[in-house]
Amino acid sequence: MVRAGIIGSTGYAGAELVRLLTAHPETEIVWYGSRSYIEQPFAKIYGNMFRLVGDVCRDDNMEALAEEADVIFTATPQGLCASLVTEDILRKVKIVDLSADFRLKDVKVYEKWYGLEHRAPQYLPEAVYGLCELNREQIRSARIVANPGCYTTCSILSAWPLIKEGLIDPDTLIIDAKSGTSGAGRGAKTANLFCEVNENIKAYGVATHRHTPEIEEQLSGAAGREVTVSFTPHLVPMNRGILVTAYASLTDKGITEEQVRTAYEKYYGTETFIRLLDPGVCAETRWVEGSNYVDIGFRVDPRTGRVIIMAALDNLVKGAAGQAVQNMNLLFGLDEAEGLRMPPLFP
Repeated sequence: MVRAGIIGSTGYAGAELVRLLTAHPETEIVWYGSRSYIEQPFAKIYGNMFRLVGDVCRDDNMEALAEEADVIFTATPQGLCASLVTEDILRKVKIVDLSADFRLKDVKVYEKWYGLEHRAPQYLPEAVYGLCELNREQIRSARIVANPGCYTTCSILSAWPLIKEGLIDPDTLIIDAKSGTSGAGRGAKTANLFCEVNENIKAYGVATHRHTPEIEEQLSGAAGREVTVSFTPHLVPMNRGILVTAYASLTDKGITEEQVRTAYEKYYGTETFIRLLDPGVCAETRWVEGSNYVDIGFRVDPRTGRVIIMAALDNLVKGAAGQAVQNMNLLFGLDEAEGLRMPPLFP
C-alpha cells in the first residue's frame, strides 16, 4: 500500500484527493493536513465522508509527515510547498505539488507572475511537469512532480499535437476558457458569493492570469521556440468544469480536418483519459463531470483558414486531484488509471 499524506486536505482539490484516494485499492491516507481545522474530524467538514473517514485533521508539518508517508500531496496556496520542502524530506518521500511552485522553470517568471519570492529554486531543474500524457516517463523517476493547473491542462492538451506537427501557427493561438466556481478555491471571497456569480458570466485576469506563462512554457516546448498566446479566463455559475475554445491559424489553408484528426490520433489515440470526439461533436463540461477524462473536438474553418478547438475537463479531477493521483500511480509503478476509472456523472 502507498501511504499518502495530504497537506491542504480541506480545500476543494484536497477534499477531491480524499474522495479519490479513499476508493483507491493501493493507497492508504495517513495524514489529513489542514491549517484551519486542526483536531477537527474530517467527516464533520465534508459530510460526504461520514463513516468513510474517521480521522481528524492535523497540521502542515511536512517533516513529521515525511516519517509516515510515501507520497505527500500539497493542495495549498502558492509558496507553501516551496517554503517547506527540504533535501531530507525528499530523501524520504515523493511530492506531488498541486500549487504552481514548481511548474515554471524560470524563477524570475514565477516571481513576476505570482508576486512571491521562490523559497526553493534549487529544485526547479529537477521538478517534472506532471502532465502525464506528455511526460509520463520522466514522472516515473521524479522526486517532485509539479501537478499542472486546470486551465493549463485543458489548454495545453488541446493545442499540443497541432503545434508539434506544425499544423498551426502557435503565435496566432487565442484561448477562450471558462471555469466553474470551485476553481477559485473554498476560501470566502465576495466575488464568489452566490448572488455575485449566479445568472452571470464574466472575464477576469484579462492579459494577467497566472496560468498564461505555464501554457506558454509548455507550448514553447512543443514548438521548439518561444511561443506567446492570448489567454482569457471566464467565471461561469456552475460548480465544476473547464471549457476551452481555442482558435489558431492553420499553417496552410489547404490543411483538412482529416489531417488535423490524424495529428490528434498520433499523440492521443491510445490515451486512456483523452477522448477524441467524433467529427462535428463539440466538447461539453457535463460529459466529463466527476471524471478524469478530457474531451477534445475541433472544426476546420476553410473560410478563415483557422482551426477551432474545443476541450472540456473537470477542474477538480483531471484539472487537479485526478491528475495528481495519475501522477502518484506513475511514481509508484501502479497502473496509471488505478482509482480513476469512474465514468462521468450525469445528471
